[in-house]
Amino acid sequence: MSIAFAPQSTPTAIGRRIRVMLVDDAVVVRGLFARWVEAEPDLEVVASLRTGREAVAQVERADPDVVVLDVDMPELDGIAALPLLLAKKRDLVVIMASTLTRRNAEISLRALSLGATDYIPKPTANREVAGATNFRRDLIEKIRQLGLRSKRLRFGPARVAALPPAKSSPPLQPHLPSHESVHPPLVLRAMPATSPRVLLIGSSTGGPQALNAIVSQIGGVLERAPVLITQHMPPTFTAILAEHLARVAKGPVREAQDGEEINAGTIYLAPGGKHMTVKRRDGIAVIAIDNGPLVNFCKPAVDPLFASAAAVWGHKVMALVLTGMGSDGLKGAQAIAAAGGHIMAQDEASSVVWGMPGQVAHAGLCSAVLPLPEIAGRLSRLFAGERA
Repeated sequence: MSIAFAPQSTPTAIGRRIRVMLVDDAVVVRGLFARWVEAEPDLEVVASLRTGREAVAQVERADPDVVVLDVDMPELDGIAALPLLLAKKRDLVVIMASTLTRRNAEISLRALSLGATDYIPKPTANREVAGATNFRRDLIEKIRQLGLRSKRLRFGPARVAALPPAKSSPPLQPHLPSHESVHPPLVLRAMPATSPRVLLIGSSTGGPQALNAIVSQIGGVLERAPVLITQHMPPTFTAILAEHLARVAKGPVREAQDGEEINAGTIYLAPGGKHMTVKRRDGIAVIAIDNGPLVNFCKPAVDPLFASAAAVWGHKVMALVLTGMGSDGLKGAQAIAAAGGHIMAQDEASSVVWGMPGQVAHAGLCSAVLPLPEIAGRLSRLFAGERA
């Protein structure tokens, strides 16, 4: 076991570094994660622990902003440690880490309902972690963005200052501007004059929780239209997510299959690790699944779905961009707007990370920017033909 503690934050140091606790029973993984974190000037490791029991015992003393918590550990595993950690530190950001098995996917998604902020799938074997450049980029950006949000909520925007990321190798995704950047007021486009005929949804970090809230309340939309969702997720996880959403939806939810016809009343979820697009075959809209390169560091990505749907349905498209890091969905939203379709976005206050929705909102592409609890009702009214 290796434990390291840094001095607790003071008002003069609040804005400097995001404090990270690493909890994993594999010493090789802990060491590798620690080196990655310490290579970033705005992050620091305040504890490196082997079990969930150690994490619960040390969380108050270490005072982390973010905990990367392994699912499988001796003595006290991640899912058992999670509520105990949150009981000791209510504003703690917990990122669940697990390998790509069905069991771990189930546990990770269950952890979100218990208060975990996000999850990250680890390469299957520990020896594969070191060479997984995409995994490193995702881990560091999740820690950074979620840590910054937590610190802003705790201490206020004026007291939180982010340092630029290190010029590390492999290169990380470009650092996103902080929420304190000066933006002009949002400019909204007019709502559609006629009822939309298809709903597209793009989401990432915080998406499973947001999707659960939306899908459970859009029965009126499903009566009239198909719903196509791209959530940034790996294989296995999307199959489990589809099952979870099906339990709360007013219609069938399933991973989309290549070539299947798109019909009203069904929710189609992009399969993990592949892009979902739309095309016409003999005049009928069908799903197209492909294993092309990453788009915006993602697969599945939102842009391919949005852009292809704009080409197929044009002004009949209503797209919704939910919480998520980065800018995936921006180019696709531009294509939808150019085709006469419309876009909604989740607002900053209700988003786990206001990256994706913030990008489309500040680009002037949205007809509405709404808190999560208001979105489903607005969509249902629009698809019913009401002008809002």
